[in-house]
Amino acid sequence: MQSRGAVLSRVATGVAIAVVATACGSTASRVQTVTSSTTHAPTARTTPTTTAPASTTANAPTTTARPPSTTAVLTAPPATTPPPAPPTVAATSPPPAPTSPPPARLLVTQLAGIGAAQQVIAVAAAGYGTSTATFTAYERDAGGWKQVFGPWFAYIGRNGVAPAGAKREGDGRTPSGVFGFDFMFGVDADPGVRFPYRRVTGTNIVWDDDPASANYNEWIDTNTAAAGADPEPMDNTPSYEYGAVIAYNDARTPGLGSAIFLHVSHDSSTAGCVSLPVDELLAVLRWLDPARAPRIAIGTLGSLTA
Repeated sequence: MQSRGAVLSRVATGVAIAVVATACGSTASRVQTVTSSTTHAPTARTTPTTTAPASTTANAPTTTARPPSTTAVLTAPPATTPPPAPPTVAATSPPPAPTSPPPARLLVTQLAGIGAAQQVIAVAAAGYGTSTATFTAYERDAGGWKQVFGPWFAYIGRNGVAPAGAKREGDGRTPSGVFGFDFMFGVDADPGVRFPYRRVTGTNIVWDDDPASANYNEWIDTNTAAAGADPEPMDNTPSYEYGAVIAYNDARTPGLGSAIFLHVSHDSSTAGCVSLPVDELLAVLRWLDPARAPRIAIGTLGSLTA
C-alpha cells in the first residue's frame, strides 16, 4: 500500500478535478481542489469527429408523403326523405248508373181512328183558337211505328182548329178529325209524287165552295163545268204551287166546309188549310203513298190523345 493514494478522476478539458490525499498514520485529510489544465492531466489523443447529419431514415418517422389514392371513392348522396304517400282511399263501388227514363210514347201510338194506316201525319195545336200547330209524320213497318218528319212548325186556320164536327164554311177554322187524301195538285209541274196529280193550267181551274152549288166542294174546270158563286181560284201562288187535297167532307154536305188542303205556306195563318214551307211540303208529298193508306190527324193535342 502506498503511503499516499491518489484517485484521479479525469474528465474532459475545462472540467474541475478533485484530488483526495491521505497521509499514512494520520486521520486528517486534506482536500484540495485543483483546476486542472491540459498539461497536468494525462490526455488521450482524440480524433475529432464530425457529427454526421441525422439520417432521415433512422429511427425517424418517414417524410415521404403517401401519394393520394387514384381509386375514386364514391360518396353516397345524402339520404333524402321520400315524399309522403298519398292517403289511401278506401275502394268504393261506383254509384249505380242513372236510369234513363223510358222513351216517350210516339204520338201516333195514342191516336184513335187511324185504322190500318201505315203512314200518319199528326197536326197538333196547343189549344183551340191558336193559328199554329206542330206537324209530325210517322210510318209503320214490321218493327212498329217510327218518326219520319218533324216535329215542324205549321200554320192552320186563322181561328185555330174547330172541335170535332163543328167546322163550318167560311169560319176560318181547320176541321178536327182523321182524314185521308184525295189527290195532289199544283200550279207547277208534278214534282214526282205517287198520288194522282192535277196541274193548275190557268184561271179556269177553281174550287167550288158555294154550299148552294151542285158542285160544292169539288175541283172545277170552268171551261167544261159550272162553278157556284165566288169559287176559290186555284191559280194562286205561292200557296198552290204544290198541294194535296185533304179528304174532308167528301160527302159534300152543304155548309160543313170545303177546299181543305195541305199546301205551301205564305208565312201566315190560312182560311182553314194546313201549310208548310215548300221544301218540307215537297218531302211529305213525295213520301205519301196511296198504297199505304195514309191519314192526317188534326186537332188539339188534348183532343188527339183523349
